[in-house]
Amino acid sequence: MPKVKRSSRSGPCSGVSLADQILQGDSVRASGRVKSRSRTLEEEQEYVDEKLSRKILQQARIQQDELQTELGLPAEPKRQPATRLGAGADDADSDEEWPALGHHVEETRELDVDPEDEKAIEMFMNKNPPLRRTLADIIMEKITEKQTEVGTVMSEVSGRADPQLDPRVVQVYRGVSKVLSKYRSGKLPKAFKIVPALSNWEQVLYLTEPETWTAAAMYQATRIFSSNLKERMAQRFYNLVLLPRVRDDITEYKRLNFHLYSALKKALFKPAAWFKGILLPLCESGTCTLREAIIIGSILTRCSIPVLHSSAAMLKLAEMEYNGANSIFLRLLLDKKYALPFRVLDALVAHFLSFRSDKRTLPVLWHQSLMTLVQRYRADLSSEQKEALLDLLRVHTHPGVTAEIRRELQSAESRDLEDATPAMAVD
Repeated sequence: MPKVKRSSRSGPCSGVSLADQILQGDSVRASGRVKSRSRTLEEEQEYVDEKLSRKILQQARIQQDELQTELGLPAEPKRQPATRLGAGADDADSDEEWPALGHHVEETRELDVDPEDEKAIEMFMNKNPPLRRTLADIIMEKITEKQTEVGTVMSEVSGRADPQLDPRVVQVYRGVSKVLSKYRSGKLPKAFKIVPALSNWEQVLYLTEPETWTAAAMYQATRIFSSNLKERMAQRFYNLVLLPRVRDDITEYKRLNFHLYSALKKALFKPAAWFKGILLPLCESGTCTLREAIIIGSILTRCSIPVLHSSAAMLKLAEMEYNGANSIFLRLLLDKKYALPFRVLDALVAHFLSFRSDKRTLPVLWHQSLMTLVQRYRADLSSEQKEALLDLLRVHTHPGVTAEIRRELQSAESRDLEDATPAMAVD
């Protein structure tokens, strides 16, 4: 007979009676494993993000108020916190917070404007400004020209007129127009997101009626168009859509909506288009008010701009006809303390020297702009330029500024023109 194999099972229960096994099963036995905790206490601690903690506290307060209401207890008076967690410029630009902001977030701080400075700026404004052209005017002109030229050719060749937009496309974007006129937060229609990729994007955009968009829709549209359009096309969007809306909002409410202000900041994603589509046309119009210059100029102070784009903008501002707002933008750009090319510095000095034969009383903003130039770049000015500026101060004086400008010019060292490095090219 084969040999019976013995069980290889061995353990604490072998050779023990059934009663003892039952009693041992009810008791807790120590395991032979030893867990090694290699992580320290600091690594195990996880901190909650500021935004998440703020939302948790907000929900906890809401639940506490509901519980007190159910129990019939008087609700605690709401206290306004002295400081807000993370309430800064970074939170203002955060796209996560936009759905919660809705349409209640506005630039609530009133802008104080000196009436005397405002009157001084108005003296230099264009008395006969040209008519403001909007996107609708441009599109209608294009449509008329296309129907006249291309339509005639098509009718001669094929006997048919030039085809217009598909009625289904018109119907879709008319519906998009209704959505954007009531938009507050959330996702945009996909049909609107593909507009920058279309060859006739201006004509399609005209169907959405940009003048009826909400401020939040304008911000979202600026994000899409500044990211997807080329510089020249983005410039047209800024000039024909964004700038008129910003100016109308400032004129009507004496301040700028928060969403429109954020749209101006987002538009600086393409700085060349921003200067050519917003800042320079605003100054060239000759109708820029002091309030508009201060609000739009604050964008220059808060945002980082490449030196070459700012240099080209200062060069254009110095060469165009003076209208008061130029001094504000020049002073703000000079305060950024760029290493400017000598060509730009020479143009700025020539800009101020052109007022030697001007008999008008210049506003204090002009004197402040000159003082900023002298304070920031006095070491880069030649001795001839300093002498010319001192002669200019004998013609145009201001009791609170002229003495400081003269002191800065007389105490500064002149640049050596022989050792000066060649200026950078500014397009």
